[in-house]
Amino acid sequence: MIDPLGRLYADRLSLLTDLYQLTMAYGYWRCGLARRQAVFHLFFRRLPFGGGFAVACGIQTAVEYLSRCRFTREDLDYLATLTGADRRPLFPDEFLRYLEELRWECDVWAVAEGELVFPREPLVRVQGPLLECQLLETPLLNLINFPTLVATKAARCYLAAGGRPILEFGLRRAQGPDGGITAARAAYVGGCAGTSNVLAGKLYGIPVRGTHAHSWVMAFPSELEAFRTYAQALPNNSILLVDTYHTLQGVRHAVEVGRELEESGHRFLGVRLDSGDLAQLAKSAREMLDQAGLSQARIVASGDLDEHRIQQLLAQGAPIDVWGVGTRLSTAHPDAALTGVYKLGAIQNEQGELEYRIKVSDDPAKTLIPGVQQVRRFETSEGWLCDVIYDARLSPQPDPRRGEPLQGRLPSWPKEYRVRDLLVPVLWWGERALVPESVHQLRQRTLAHLQRLPEPVRRLEQPAPYPVILDAELAQLRKELAARAEASPGAEKRR
Repeated sequence: MIDPLGRLYADRLSLLTDLYQLTMAYGYWRCGLARRQAVFHLFFRRLPFGGGFAVACGIQTAVEYLSRCRFTREDLDYLATLTGADRRPLFPDEFLRYLEELRWECDVWAVAEGELVFPREPLVRVQGPLLECQLLETPLLNLINFPTLVATKAARCYLAAGGRPILEFGLRRAQGPDGGITAARAAYVGGCAGTSNVLAGKLYGIPVRGTHAHSWVMAFPSELEAFRTYAQALPNNSILLVDTYHTLQGVRHAVEVGRELEESGHRFLGVRLDSGDLAQLAKSAREMLDQAGLSQARIVASGDLDEHRIQQLLAQGAPIDVWGVGTRLSTAHPDAALTGVYKLGAIQNEQGELEYRIKVSDDPAKTLIPGVQQVRRFETSEGWLCDVIYDARLSPQPDPRRGEPLQGRLPSWPKEYRVRDLLVPVLWWGERALVPESVHQLRQRTLAHLQRLPEPVRRLEQPAPYPVILDAELAQLRKELAARAEASPGAEKRR
């Protein structure tokens, strides 16, 4: 399945980048470094929402974008109009012709969408000509950061609901049309069972769900007439919103209409609660529905929900069957952004050898890991043990028991275990190497992997840190490069 948004982006958004990516690209071209081989990694520094994991998302969209992206004549005509402080063109015609003829030669490795990932682990590794690698920074971050954030939020809601269906209802509050579609896709990958977003349903095959708003009820002389008219118009979609006036009276009216539906041979699906004391209202509604012989009818809750509110309501014994989560899911409240970054790990020297690079900082978390990174996950039949970040060239057989912990502690080491590397090829010389998967397959991966994650790490509050280990050889190399950078003449730490 070709990613619909990726195709849309590729046809129209070749300039989806920051200006400084293009000025650096021009600088590399001008000084003869454009074709120098380099390695970059995309990773994040901090887990969102105070949680214990993140759900990688947006990879397929990014791959589709990169495999089709070209600088068009229209793009280059626009770049030709850009000027510097002296009002002269930023880019000479020769460089613009270079961009026009550019065909990506980068190799890109990435984790699978729906994979659970942790701080400082590379989600993406890009290898190829320096100029091309540099130009990929902004679009990769843009296409992966936000979906990963929303997919993670959705997975947390899914865990809080204990497997009860979560519906994504956030389009009206999302950050524009693109934000709404991206959020709907990511929420489904993260574990939601459906969306209210009809365009996302069309593009991706996500189940679409929805009933009616308060305005429907207010448009009729009485609530009972509104419910009855809606049920007559859509007898196969009869979930009734009951809190326009008085919630329990609304439930009584819904029960009356529901029994009429059942008697006419249709199934009454249930009621939706959108305000008030949801726990108590749900209990009362459940009792009223059951007494009326409508025990199959579901109770849907909505209204400023998130994983914490869902957890609280279930702890209060609220008999809620389906959760409609809107604003706080589609906008990833309260975290505005994933802390994703894209950093250089190695570059070819004049002798053609790959030379590892490092950025140092007073903040240890911002001192980079150099190299050609890969992540190996160690697991047993019962679940995951740990991840090891290692260099694919230096140490192809990393041993986590010899490495440097970046977070968490190693569990008791079993006699038998298996391993798998998380980064797999998704682009070879700019050509798609990834076999596209449907959002349904991606969602199943997320749900399956959540069950493999140790329960303490899955906790919503104060989760245990999942063990992430830096391979011993890579840790030693990092120390040596950092010491060398500290000792170099005129070296300054960058914070």
